[in-house]
Amino acid sequence: MKLDRLYNEDCITGMARIPDASVDLAFADPPFNIGYTYDVYEDQRAADEYLGWTKKWGVELVRALKPDGTFWLAIGDDFAAELKLIFQREMGLCCRSWVVWYYTFGVNCTKKFSRSHTHLFYFVKDPKRFTFNTDGIRVPSARQLVYADSRANSKGRLPDDTWILRPQDAKESFTSQEDVWYFPRVCGTFKERAGWHGCQMPEQLLGRIIRACSNPHETVLDPFGGSGTTLAVARKLDRHYLGFELSENYADQIRTRLQAVHPGEPLSGAEEPQVSGPATKEGKCIKRNAASASYAKSKQTTTRKENVLWAGMDREGSPSPRKKGQA
Repeated sequence: MKLDRLYNEDCITGMARIPDASVDLAFADPPFNIGYTYDVYEDQRAADEYLGWTKKWGVELVRALKPDGTFWLAIGDDFAAELKLIFQREMGLCCRSWVVWYYTFGVNCTKKFSRSHTHLFYFVKDPKRFTFNTDGIRVPSARQLVYADSRANSKGRLPDDTWILRPQDAKESFTSQEDVWYFPRVCGTFKERAGWHGCQMPEQLLGRIIRACSNPHETVLDPFGGSGTTLAVARKLDRHYLGFELSENYADQIRTRLQAVHPGEPLSGAEEPQVSGPATKEGKCIKRNAASASYAKSKQTTTRKENVLWAGMDREGSPSPRKKGQA
């Protein structure tokens, strides 16, 4: 099977032609089985049927991974637990991280907490042998951004597996124990938006995964082409890519998108979300005055307490519904 191609066919049929142990990194953002309207795929199957279908494409994907290969899976709340068990317990992968991608402009719910996240499972075939390039994905640390601590590593630190909605509004409020990533969802008004698919993922999110878990000239697989983000980012980062897309319309659009990108081009979107935009008016930091310092002392706080207070932080939001499926 030729690399650097997008094949317009069912991914189970297509992946069956991939040689064993030939893929370095796979990223799958399958339909979530929540009733999203695709042009050729039915996204509301019985639960057992959906899980059985997942096992079929999962077997082919895992077979194609190299012994030191990596697999990332994006999935919604409804089937996150079941799919984690399928790939971990039944297919023998090791889950190294359960990342939460927390995005702006999520589903505006009225009778439950608004949904603004997707689960990202990070699996490897061999827990002792895999690719993880730390220097390619470092971010500024709180010691650098907030405390100006001389002990800070000038290279920054590895990202947490939890990022927040507007990190520029609360840089010092979240620690390395957290497990959420922040990248804004690609909304219809964004310049990055390809225009034909409602479930487009941010290039910077895929960039972090591809930089961390593969090397230049290695092979990246995406069985659900969708808007083509995985393949476009792989091409920009000088990886070989291999993708499948069931819809003829989506496949044609992906190929057009791929023709317009070239190795070495910058990824769309802000590389460092903490400095991607100004703090909101309500979230501006206020230097601690004498009264607040006195209050802190009365509470017997330590000398290394935070040096700013945050007033009236408010979430950005949008009534635009989150319709999620492919990458």
